[in-house]
Amino acid sequence: MPGTWADAERAVIRRARLRVGVLLASVITVLVTAVGAIAYTVLVQGQNAQIERELWYSTEETGVPPACTWLFDLSDGVVSGGPGPVPEGFPLSADMDSASVSGAVVERTVERNGTTYHVRSRWRPDGHVVQAVLDARYQMADRGYLLRALALAEFGGLVVAVLTGLLVGRRAVAPLAEALRRERRFVTDASHELRTPITQAYTRLQALLRRAERDRMPAEHREGMDRLGGTLRRLGEIVDDLLLSARMGAGPTARDGPPVDLVEIAESIAAAESDRLAERGLSFTFDRPGDALLVRGVDSALRRAVGELIANAISHTPSGGRIELSIGRRTGGEVEVTVVDTGPGFDPADTEWIFSRFRHGPHGEGRRFGLGLALTREVVTSHGGTIEAVGFPGRGARFNIRLPEVRPGLLPRSRPEVREPSP
Repeated sequence: MPGTWADAERAVIRRARLRVGVLLASVITVLVTAVGAIAYTVLVQGQNAQIERELWYSTEETGVPPACTWLFDLSDGVVSGGPGPVPEGFPLSADMDSASVSGAVVERTVERNGTTYHVRSRWRPDGHVVQAVLDARYQMADRGYLLRALALAEFGGLVVAVLTGLLVGRRAVAPLAEALRRERRFVTDASHELRTPITQAYTRLQALLRRAERDRMPAEHREGMDRLGGTLRRLGEIVDDLLLSARMGAGPTARDGPPVDLVEIAESIAAAESDRLAERGLSFTFDRPGDALLVRGVDSALRRAVGELIANAISHTPSGGRIELSIGRRTGGEVEVTVVDTGPGFDPADTEWIFSRFRHGPHGEGRRFGLGLALTREVVTSHGGTIEAVGFPGRGARFNIRLPEVRPGLLPRSRPEVREPSP
């Protein structure tokens, strides 16, 4: 699965080009194969008709038999025709005896001496029993030449089909690529433009709330304003998520960023969420090492990813539940951040939907999968890491983030300044 919008766009474009190319190549290949099959069938049918005419002529008419044909007469033992000595194993005496007794025509095909012989035995009204043997080596050679020519044509047609498919696919998918670029640009621009008025509205609402408390506004009015503030705050978070997702897709590779201490990030997030944890009556444990754990990346993006896992756990854990945050090293040079909660969990069958944008699980119940976890996955994969979700229905869920560690001894003494991509 693609990790960022840019990865998703490239994957969609590649699949579309591949489908167009394969379809066009298949059509051209089928056409070349059909033409070759028709040509070979016509050649074989024409040769068979010619062989039948020559054998009939040799056994029904008198005179010199056609080329590559031997004529045997049972009555006087006469042999005539043929390009050279009589082929070994001919005439077929049993066929001539059968034709003499029954008076019927006996025909067969014999594979012998490295070639194919067509044999026709006939009793004539004049009392003679004759047998014509035609050597079909030249006809078989013509068929071989045609098959080789068709194979070369098929190979050439396949090459042309692939090249044509790639060219047509690129041109056919160009509008799709442009549409995807415009979509990402629109999301970036819209998110950037919306953030300012949302912030202004939220700031003004906070001022109104302070005035309402000072003027002793009725409680129901203050509660309504609080709910409105929560809605504006969530709307601002969504806009920030969209903007960060667009930046991660359009900017330079996040894994090339400066070293970031994941322990410090986790500690600051845990401290910021302490009031919310206490308000919801949740117990919280944090298992961390005594030293820094560094990864390369964008500080704000990684804070968003880790913070989303903790916020997600708080939102889905009922009062009296427990949330565990741990961070440490793994074998293989990775740093792992784990968040475990005792909420309702989710069905393991819904794991593939967890990181989809604004999707419900296929069963239509349980957690709602919004933008947050989808953005978390984009951030993690853009940093060269992986994220795993494990659900325990009725008992909670576990999320693991694994990122490549940067050891302090491997850091360069000086690094160029790396800026986050601008929207």
